[in-house]
Amino acid sequence: MLASSVKKASAKNGTNAADPVLADGYEPSEDEEFMNEQQLAFFKQALKKWKQEIIEESKETLAHLQDGPIQEADLNDRASSETDWGLELRTRDRQRKLTSKIDAALRRIDEGEYGYCQVTGEQISLDRLKARPIATMTVEAQEAHERNEKISRDQ
Repeated sequence: MLASSVKKASAKNGTNAADPVLADGYEPSEDEEFMNEQQLAFFKQALKKWKQEIIEESKETLAHLQDGPIQEADLNDRASSETDWGLELRTRDRQRKLTSKIDAALRRIDEGEYGYCQVTGEQISLDRLKARPIATMTVEAQEAHERNEKISRDQ
């Protein structure tokens, strides 16, 4: 069954030939062994797709920036355009930082550490990983971490 639902990628789809590609519609399930080959392939594929989308959006932003300076005649329009660009650039900076987290998650997959909490060593739930594939902590560990941060900030 595993061999039939995991196929090797081909050069034509732009992925590494060693990267498994999942059968259409595959979703990780609690009924399977945790972080089996299919689940790892699912998350690796999702992370790579997410990173590629970020890169494409960044290229679009760069193309708009290269179009030249803002040429609005009206001062209000110019201020609005500059505000929009500032927001766009801050968003791209957050996404740049996100790509490094995606790369770290891909490394954890390659090293066999993906899906396990870096604090407790427990399994991170599949639902959490589907919602946030770069997660490094269980919900409980993340909540405790955030409580400790809040306490530190308040002191």
